Order: sequence, then C-alpha cells, then structure tokens
Amino acid sequence: MSLSLRPLNGSGFGAVVDCSLATEARDLAPYLAQALHQHRLLIVPRQHLTHADLLAVASCFGTVDTHVDRRYAVGGFPGLTVISNIVEDGEHVGVYDGDDEEEWHADNSFKPELTRATLLYSVITPEHGGQTRFADATRAYADLPEAVKQRVNGLSAVHSIEQLGVLQSQASGGQSSAAIGSLAAHPDVEHPLVLTHPVTGARSLLLGSMVIRGITGLAEEDSRVRLDDLLQHTTSKPYVYSHRWSQGDLVVWDNLATLHTASPCDSSCHRRLLYRAAVR
Repeated sequence: MSLSLRPLNGSGFGAVVDCSLATEARDLAPYLAQALHQHRLLIVPRQHLTHADLLAVASCFGTVDTHVDRRYAVGGFPGLTVISNIVEDGEHVGVYDGDDEEEWHADNSFKPELTRATLLYSVITPEHGGQTRFADATRAYADLPEAVKQRVNGLSAVHSIEQLGVLQSQASGGQSSAAIGSLAAHPDVEHPLVLTHPVTGARSLLLGSMVIRGITGLAEEDSRVRLDDLLQHTTSKPYVYSHRWSQGDLVVWDNLATLHTASPCDSSCHRRLLYRAAVR
C-alpha cells in the first residue's frame, strides 16, 4: 500500500493526504510517519474519526503523550484533549481557543521533553476566523545568512510556563490555559535555539512569541532584539501556510520542525471544537 500525497507548494512544506484513516491507518503507519518527516505538515481532509480512531492514528507517529491537563481530557481516552471556545454553565468545555491574539510557539516547549508531533481533528468549525497558521522553521533556518547561523548556533533560550500564563492573561482579558492547573507547576527550562531533528538531521529554529524569557548569557535588550528578528523572519510570508478548517479535517505537524499559532475567532458568534493528541 502506498500513500497518495499532494504537496501544498513547491517548497516541500506541507502535503495533503488522500485516505480514510479510520480504516487504513494501521497499514499506512510507516508511510504517514515518513511523509511527516519529509513535509513537516500533513493535511488529511474528510475524515470520520472516533476518539479511538484518533488515538490509533496518533500512535502511527510515536508514543501518545497521556500526561494532559485533567480539566480538558476526554474521559476514557488517555491522551486526548478538548480544544474549544465553547462555554457551558459558565465554564469552558476545553482548552480555551477563541479571541486571543496570535501566539507563535512549538507545543510544550516549557517542558524538558519536547513534543514530537501534534494532531488536531476538527469537529465543529467556525464560518469565519479560527485558522491555524504554520511556519516552516526548518526552511527558515536554512535560509538564514551564514553569519546569522554562526551567531545563533550553540545558543539556548529559557522557556517559561509562568511567563506564558502572564502574557496570555494580559492579551486576553484574564483568560489563560497555562496560568492555572497542572501546567503552572513546571519550572523554567532551557532548550537550544537551533534544534537538530533526531530523524532527519535537519536544523530548525525553536522560537515562541510569549513563552521565551530570553537567550541564556545575553543582555535582555540584545536577547529580545535577536529573538524578535528571528521570529519575524520565520513567520514571514515565504514560510507560512494558513489552514482554514473544514469539518473532518485532521492536521498533523512535526513539532520539532515547525511553529504554529491560532488565529482569532469571535467566540460570541462562532463555535469551535477540536480534539488534540500529541506524541513523544
């Protein structure tokens, strides 16, 4: 069995997969993993997945991470998290995903072990807004001038869940999935500014618009200027794909090779519900 792929563009970043994962995931597992490493982002439209199906698909890419926030976990399906802007009885039914400003990041960079890949499956899709934007942090690094590469290679940055919670709250009028709950207990961690992918060997920039306190060993102003310049480069038009969701879309991304952000969605008008799984 082979995998039907259609590249999103000529850069090699992103591909559309034509298959029915509910019935074919087990047979396609090695091809799916290979495609993700090659393209860094997979779009699989028109899926009809149960919770069990989604976990089975996630296992094609690695070991499902079951250490999720219990407030938003799907009962009976370890590793699945609800992502939503829906409010019931005054409480968010999932990790809040609504009107916030864009926050570029790699998932769970505030933890010592980085997430390998993330899957999002759309169940309720807004008519307007709510796109997810992806940046090719691998090609963005490759395109840096050699002098800039020399300046960033070997540097590390401090990733802070505490800072992320504060900045999320400031940006969204007090709403933050990171400021409370089990995530808030994580101490600051250091990660290389430039990651080397454990499978492909490709190098990528690990950045974040809110989660990074600064670059280790640099003065605050110098650190901020370098981080802002790198993020502006990585999230500029040549490296970004914006995904407009349709019901039944499954999107998988290599978290060690990309950055992503949610675009604002007016939660007073448009409901949004997705399920997420992550692998390590």
